[in-house]
Amino acid sequence: MVYGEMNRDELTSEKKRLSEQYDAYLGEGLKLDLSRGKPAADQLDLSMDLLNRPLSPAECVVDGFDCRNYGCPWGLPSMRRFFSELLGIPSEQIIVGGNSSLALMYGTISRAMLFGLADSPAPWASVEKRKWLCPAPGYDRHFAITEKMGFELIPVDMTPTGPDMDQVEKLVLDPCVKGIWCVPKYSNPTGITYSDDTCRRLATMKTGAPDFTVMWDNAYAVHDLADGGDDLLNIFDLAVQAGTENRFFCFSSTSKITFPGGGVSILAASPANIELAKKYISVETIGFDKLNQLRHLRFLKDAEGVKVQMNRHKALLARKFRILEDTLERDLGGLGIAEWTHPKGGYFVSLDLPDGCAKRTYELAKAAGVTLTPAGATFPYGRDPRDRNLRLAPTCSSTAELGIAASILTVAVRLAAIEKLL
Repeated sequence: MVYGEMNRDELTSEKKRLSEQYDAYLGEGLKLDLSRGKPAADQLDLSMDLLNRPLSPAECVVDGFDCRNYGCPWGLPSMRRFFSELLGIPSEQIIVGGNSSLALMYGTISRAMLFGLADSPAPWASVEKRKWLCPAPGYDRHFAITEKMGFELIPVDMTPTGPDMDQVEKLVLDPCVKGIWCVPKYSNPTGITYSDDTCRRLATMKTGAPDFTVMWDNAYAVHDLADGGDDLLNIFDLAVQAGTENRFFCFSSTSKITFPGGGVSILAASPANIELAKKYISVETIGFDKLNQLRHLRFLKDAEGVKVQMNRHKALLARKFRILEDTLERDLGGLGIAEWTHPKGGYFVSLDLPDGCAKRTYELAKAAGVTLTPAGATFPYGRDPRDRNLRLAPTCSSTAELGIAASILTVAVRLAAIEKLL
């Protein structure tokens, strides 16, 4: 039954049937949420031992530093080595921050605005018509940073292999284009991982701005949903080979490994950009939370410890993604009105609807008690030119709640599509 092949009477009958289902949901007073990629309580419970292990005074001294005191502003050497092993980045090119990698991204852009970067001819604030590339659908909080900093946001189409590199390679010849946002593994929200070719082209492409910057937010580096997850090339190795190592700033954190509200984040960059960042961060802080770094070292230990922890997460998350995808297939498969991604990791599913149907679907779902990420949020300025994309986050709901929320969503999708056809 393809909706586009049904006649008006058939569509009207289908709408009546769906409206009865929808009205029943309206009467239940539900409050369900598919809007944000947050771990659920059972995932947070996996890390409680991080808080339950007391420290003696002697154990607070690590790498010759007393973690209870000031100092060690770039992070404990052991913590830097931990992330080096996990991500394949030299430890001396890593700065360990607080709980928020987003704060490190904001700080990086802010410092570039005020002072410039290693290859900058001038601070970015002096570039009057500065622009930034935003692969879309993408992460709304990324877009918000560069929008607030006065950049014109230029959308770039996302493909199954990453940003459309033909578009990117043309746009970056403009010297006013200063950078691009990238979530290279299990992208938010599409769940795709950049192909080897995409990574190589980002490292080798010619740019008009000598200080063109790739903000490489590797937030989901170890967040597989199944065995045999995606592999991502090491962008720092590619950049060194291409002579473009100053181009890349990498960010990651333990936010969805342990506690999003109490994790550890990192900034990694070329030696030149790390030294420049240290110059200004040393004015900002005497040191980030070393006790939290120590707690994470004791709890996770090393890359193998992270693998064990992520397998625990995977056991909880994989079931939820199956529930969502099974419901989408059961209710929307074969109707010709929806396509969705099938990620091997990360926290989201991206749902594409007929043009002009995303906002209406969002409104219908919200009225029935299901909160979604607002339609358009995955595009610069919150404007989806085709009004078709919705980001779905199945992680925070219980399995029971998720099943109900997904069923309400699919009713809303079908109603919006029929309304459009009629």
